[in-house]
Amino acid sequence: MSRIFVLIVCLAFFSCKEASKEKTTTSVSTEKETEQKTSENPLIFPEEKHFKNIHQVTFGGDNAEAYWSFDDQQLVFQSNNTQWNVSCDQMFLMNADETFKDQMPPMVSTGKGRTTCSYFLPDNKHIIYASTHLVDEKCPDVPLRKNGKYIWPVYDSFDIFIADLDGNIVKQLTNEKGYDAEPTVSPKGDKIVFTSTRSGDLELYTMNLDGTDVKQITNELGYDGGAFFSPDGTKIIFRSSRPRTQEEIKEYKELLAEGLVQPTQMELYICNADGSDLRQLTDLGNANWSPFFHPSGEKVIFSSNHESGGFPFNLYMINLDGTGLERITHSKTFDAFPVFSNDGKKLVFSSNRNNGGGRDTNLFIAEWQD
Repeated sequence: MSRIFVLIVCLAFFSCKEASKEKTTTSVSTEKETEQKTSENPLIFPEEKHFKNIHQVTFGGDNAEAYWSFDDQQLVFQSNNTQWNVSCDQMFLMNADETFKDQMPPMVSTGKGRTTCSYFLPDNKHIIYASTHLVDEKCPDVPLRKNGKYIWPVYDSFDIFIADLDGNIVKQLTNEKGYDAEPTVSPKGDKIVFTSTRSGDLELYTMNLDGTDVKQITNELGYDGGAFFSPDGTKIIFRSSRPRTQEEIKEYKELLAEGLVQPTQMELYICNADGSDLRQLTDLGNANWSPFFHPSGEKVIFSSNHESGGFPFNLYMINLDGTGLERITHSKTFDAFPVFSNDGKKLVFSSNRNNGGGRDTNLFIAEWQD
């Protein structure tokens, strides 16, 4: 879920995700963009008709993958804001009505290693997230390019943990060799979906909240990640690369052997929660990622650069049958990681808007209207 996905940008992609891979976007804000924003709320562009209101909640660094508690009262997110005494992504907690401009929110990860993809458990008192701290307490290196192409590292040191809201780890959920990360929880409160390399490829798995009953639900070559359950818990939406040609397959396998993936060509796929009825949802080209179900369960919101081929990334929505593609945001920079509140009234997302032309990626909460 794993990560601000850049192209140089992005993916991330992430998210989950995917790890902080998605968290190094380069901003290209312009005066023209500022002029086009509405006078009523300078953070909203005139075409963004689904945003009734919007406010910025973080100011500085890369802030991404914010997820609501089950009661919609809090958010957990990852940040590398150096003013908060971190060297790479760690997890932070905030109330849904808070902003953090001149203060540091409480950290709910260890402060060691690199973390990604936190998510609340149904009791609203615990979170899950992935971390590399058991292997190395220092931040791992983040390669961004190989042979001139944008890449993500897939750290085999990532494992998934449960922590309380004071930052104490109470249980380790995975201990298999290889990458285990990008966990999210079903709205039904019974299952976790995550990405793992334990089969030799980047596949999706589900497990119970206590880490038992692990089941592999995808098995095609390619990077399957950033998965989320539908509101009723019956379906899963995720991003995937699917190398087809011999050259693509060779390159994918060689990169994966080095713990790397190239996330610049990704489409959305959907399946039942047990992996059955798998089908491709989008066929737009370039990078389509960070999908999340609309509260109705009948649409998916996601980030894409299919119109630009590079920058910018904007949010789009599409029906589950692949029809009705609609552009939601109209930024000239980067919008991604959209997540609806459980009551469907708000949308939190990450954006380069209002960063003064710098590189900061901040969190914004919008009041949603259909």
